[in-house]
Amino acid sequence: MNIPIIDEVVEQLKAMPQPLQRQVLEFVRSLVKAEIRGTPGQQLLRFAGSIPSDELQLMREAIERDCERVNVDEW
Repeated sequence: MNIPIIDEVVEQLKAMPQPLQRQVLEFVRSLVKAEIRGTPGQQLLRFAGSIPSDELQLMREAIERDCERVNVDEW
């Protein structure tokens, strides 16, 4: 952990009024929760190779054909 960053954050917090300090605290708590969510990649390895190669090729072709195209009438 980088202590100088923590020190800088603390110094900035000291200069803020309490309502802003509370907002920062709530934001930090939301970041901590966001990091915890998700599935570790190690647990997903069991799915590796489960999509047949011919289906992967169809997906690849569809992506290359249809991605980065703009339909001006869509909006």
